Amino acid sequence: MTYRAPVADYQFILDHLVGFDAIAATDRFAEADADMARAILTEAGRMCDDVLAPLNRAGDLSPAALEDGVVRTSPGFADGFRAIAEGGWVGISADPEHGGMGLPVALASSVNEMMSAACLALQLAPLMGQGQIEALEHHASDELKALYLPKLLAGEWIGTMNLTEPQAGSDVGALSSKAEPNGDGTYAISGQKIFITWGDNDFTENTSHLVLARLPDGVPGTKGISLFLVPKFIPDADGKPGQANSLRVVSLEHKMGIHGSPTCVMEYDRATGWLVGREHGGMAAMFTMMNNARLGVGGQGVGVAERACQHALAYALERRQGRTAPAGDATGAIIDHADVRRMLLTMKAETFAARSIMLACAAATDMQTATGDADWAARAALLTPIAKINGSETGIAVSELGVQVHGGMGYIEETGAAQLSRDARICAIYEGTNGIQAMDLVARKMMDGGEAAARLLDEIESHAEGARADLPDLAGPVWEAAESMREATEWLVAQDDMNDRFAGAVPYARAFARVLGGHFHLKAALADRGGAREKLARFFIARLLPDHAGLLAHAQSGAGEIYALSVEDLGG
Repeated sequence: MTYRAPVADYQFILDHLVGFDAIAATDRFAEADADMARAILTEAGRMCDDVLAPLNRAGDLSPAALEDGVVRTSPGFADGFRAIAEGGWVGISADPEHGGMGLPVALASSVNEMMSAACLALQLAPLMGQGQIEALEHHASDELKALYLPKLLAGEWIGTMNLTEPQAGSDVGALSSKAEPNGDGTYAISGQKIFITWGDNDFTENTSHLVLARLPDGVPGTKGISLFLVPKFIPDADGKPGQANSLRVVSLEHKMGIHGSPTCVMEYDRATGWLVGREHGGMAAMFTMMNNARLGVGGQGVGVAERACQHALAYALERRQGRTAPAGDATGAIIDHADVRRMLLTMKAETFAARSIMLACAAATDMQTATGDADWAARAALLTPIAKINGSETGIAVSELGVQVHGGMGYIEETGAAQLSRDARICAIYEGTNGIQAMDLVARKMMDGGEAAARLLDEIESHAEGARADLPDLAGPVWEAAESMREATEWLVAQDDMNDRFAGAVPYARAFARVLGGHFHLKAALADRGGAREKLARFFIARLLPDHAGLLAHAQSGAGEIYALSVEDLGG
């Protein structure tokens, strides 16, 4: 199952669709010009192609295992992580003060996506580290930053996030983990956490856990939660791993996919920890990490989709079955069948749209960082749940189509198509389920009365208006879709009953992604008149963009029908 990082695609989207030139024009990112971006993408792509991609199958066939209290990782993963660390990719967007590259999130997201495509199970390790690094940069004391950030950035230590407990999943405020002051500036952390990605490994010196717990005076709910840094080994006076902390991996989960990524049940028994941020301010600090991870998870879905596209295309070019219709570039293989072409084009068009949305979100984050402008902050906030939802669902849908292109062989594990489908499925669940993300979009992200959404739709309509002279048959549908999206948003913010918003939240988010996808495909068509990108845009706008109408009808139906059937009716 081969993979080649689509460096040219990232470069095209950065150059023509999401305004990377504006990012490079800021003082904050002045060094990140087009030449540097190209060099970064090329070098990272080479590592993904040559080092990480061959590990994907090994991680699935030889999962991480817990042996005598130690997590043993999949064959080759230690070397793969070492290549990531030595390349500086863990700290690609981190502050140079502690050893990071300080590059735009748009570049970091591109690199993370290609690493996800190469080996999703391993890429989760640096992704967790990146989230912890950002949380520490924003909220930790100078002493903690000085000790932990250089180690995390160098990949000598690895970071995790500990939120979920058996009784506290999406309802984080229900957690029961406790933190008691030790009287010396440290805290005793006790409790059990589940679903801890890369909770341990056998190739880094230390594991640094960010753990949510409640102080004795913490009020019930999320407002009483604090965040603590709890290392596997307590650093000694020289900052090296010293005494073992009182924590352990209880077990590893047996999962549907991403077998090479150890998902741990962690137990803390008065483990020594240090407060990150202020007391009872844990959720604010953790959300810094979670927002980073949500964009990253959207990119993971896109990465799996990209690999599924390449895998399915390779199979369709070599598999001969049945009599195919004549075509100008007929091969005699199943790629000449109309329905196989439909599936392959759908996969490619969906992946391009999802990648563009993800990078547009990353670019907005960079502009917010560089300028401090509130409108860019609102744009990044609005796009984050859309990028997460659409990226993850694209990974699921495209990898499922990849299985279908393979036919019966797709259901056979040896081809690898099934692994991609199994691996992609988690992306819609972790770092906030897609339902929770959609609820956030229609509630918190609409607290401005829909102004951020309106500004984005204004841009889409303005661009479509400008494109009417050159591509009227593509610009018209995009403009009309954006106007329908505007009307639905106005309906949404007018609803006082939040259940009426929540009932249609997921279709609303999906519709927004369809409109954004049409917008980016239109921009691509204008930049590549008569080329492959214009042809792909025609497919997306004619065949996939119309989905938005049905989705918006669903989004504006309210909650009545959803609650019309009683629990007894559902069971009957």
